[in-house]
Amino acid sequence: MRFLRTLFLAACLLGGGMTSVLSAPAADRAVSQAILKALGQELKAWTGLEAVFLVKYLQVKNGWAWVATFPQSPDGKSRYEPVEALLHQEAGAWKVLEIRPGGPDCEEDPDCADDSRYFRRLKSRFPQAPPEIFPH
Repeated sequence: MRFLRTLFLAACLLGGGMTSVLSAPAADRAVSQAILKALGQELKAWTGLEAVFLVKYLQVKNGWAWVATFPQSPDGKSRYEPVEALLHQEAGAWKVLEIRPGGPDCEEDPDCADDSRYFRRLKSRFPQAPPEIFPH
């Protein structure tokens, strides 16, 4: 899988199978869509919400991905806590392995609130993940 070297803003509409990603080559768009679809399915399973994601950060390498997003309702009227996640491609499908806690859950946990500590801990838990995908 190609390494995405972009920080780009994308919108992904989940539900109904419609997905669009801006500013990415076609092959990268397909990968981005699959990653965001998996993230959207996980978010819906947790919360019951359909979401559109504004992507702050997305890096992919060797079947691993780290994504940082700003989810919102499809109509744009409701905005939700940022969602960051580690995904791995297994048997051709993207699977969410970890979603970083947000809001008070993260602020009250020093291992989460401190980016360096969080990513160091995450890398030790998932040593197979290429370090280049992480922002820190």
